[in-house]
Amino acid sequence: MNEQLVSMITQLVMEKMGNNALEEPSPDTAVPTEDQKKPLLKLQNTLANANNADEVASPGTTEQSNEPLIKLYQTGSGNHEQSLNSANNDDTLAPITAFKFEADTVSESVQAAKKHTPARIGVGRAGTRPKTKTWLKFRLDHAAAVDAVYGEVTEGLLQKLDVFQVTTRVIDKEEYITRPDLGRRLSDESKALIQSKCKKNPKVQIIISNGLSASAIEENVQDVYLSLQQSLSNLNIEIGTTFYIDKGRVALMDEIGELLQAEVIVYLIGERPGLVSAESMSAYICYQPRIGTVEADRMVVSNIHKGGIPPLEAGAYLGTVVEKILHYKASGVGLVAKEG
Repeated sequence: MNEQLVSMITQLVMEKMGNNALEEPSPDTAVPTEDQKKPLLKLQNTLANANNADEVASPGTTEQSNEPLIKLYQTGSGNHEQSLNSANNDDTLAPITAFKFEADTVSESVQAAKKHTPARIGVGRAGTRPKTKTWLKFRLDHAAAVDAVYGEVTEGLLQKLDVFQVTTRVIDKEEYITRPDLGRRLSDESKALIQSKCKKNPKVQIIISNGLSASAIEENVQDVYLSLQQSLSNLNIEIGTTFYIDKGRVALMDEIGELLQAEVIVYLIGERPGLVSAESMSAYICYQPRIGTVEADRMVVSNIHKGGIPPLEAGAYLGTVVEKILHYKASGVGLVAKEG
């Protein structure tokens, strides 16, 4: 539609509305004087001088006018208009600043506690939700835990440790997670391999497994194993043939003890990862483990990693524990009772 035609129709409508208002004045509204008729809004006809504009005739007019097409008047004093103009002139935009995380403001007691634990305390909240950096750190730790469970120990590490590998009855990781019982038994091929390669009736049999954290083995087992070997050698304690078990569970040490008739078994295995560390390893020790051994007869040194018990220190300590077990011929609750 032609914009000039629209403008002329708008003018006619406004004039008609003005005439109706003059014919029926409201008793509550005073007629504005000439001095009070100050337009608040003016829309000028900018198409009057446009080239090739269509000429539109209207009643009582034969040529274009420079008067505003629409005028809005206020019927009161001009104070309101002046106040609006002054308000607009005084408005200033706030300076743009870079986004910053909210500063952590926690009590002194919480600050002191945070120095002694990696747990998520005093992290604050944003409304009903965790803060962004807290949530991102949580997601990062969770991803690391998943990677630890589904990861694998590298072949290069096994070559450095000079150990051979056997498997359990587990087929894959999903079955390992859902069927712990299958991780407590060796495959038939593994049984035959252990019997052919391992020393029989050793004083101490060391076994290694990724368990629920391959990352724990990759990060810690070399230092722990070498330190433990040195500690047992200094104590003149015989060591059997060490080997690696893929997807093993703790109770698998019972079947291995039955096969090799070992006096003590030290089982280095990856712990279930948490949201603080996905690289924590444990060492389970048991005196003469056999099928049917109860959990009370096992001992464990856990939390072996750079943020817990240092690997080298853990290996040396395990040697002293093994010496005590061989001396008292007991482990777990039985060892505590004999020591007491």
